Amino acid sequence: MPSSNKYSIQITPRVVFVPEQSDEAAGRYVFAYTITIVNTGQLAAQLISRHWIITDANRVVQEVRGLGVVGEQPLLKPGERFEYTSGTAIATPVGTMRGSYQMVAEDGHQFDAEIPEFVLSMPRVLH
Repeated sequence: MPSSNKYSIQITPRVVFVPEQSDEAAGRYVFAYTITIVNTGQLAAQLISRHWIITDANRVVQEVRGLGVVGEQPLLKPGERFEYTSGTAIATPVGTMRGSYQMVAEDGHQFDAEIPEFVLSMPRVLH
């Protein structure tokens, strides 16, 4: 069993509502999210693919899978960080996102880096 501290990725999300791309009348709420990925493990690891689960307030779920993030498959050495910004649109002013990045360490071990659930919320909707 591999030591878990060999394969450790820290993921920190930040979210902003994007009013200029949103259309409340049409039920379109756009959010930009910036994800910081830090390799806190002992081995270099490459982000190969992503899996997102996006849920709106009506419990409508969108699943998104794809290679890399923003067209890249970053290789992170221990202690290195990668940050990117992307976006999503949902049909309600509040929702959540969570998921995982599929990683491959330099020794060939494949593992998932869990993305903790975070809230998408239009300002002044949640108190």
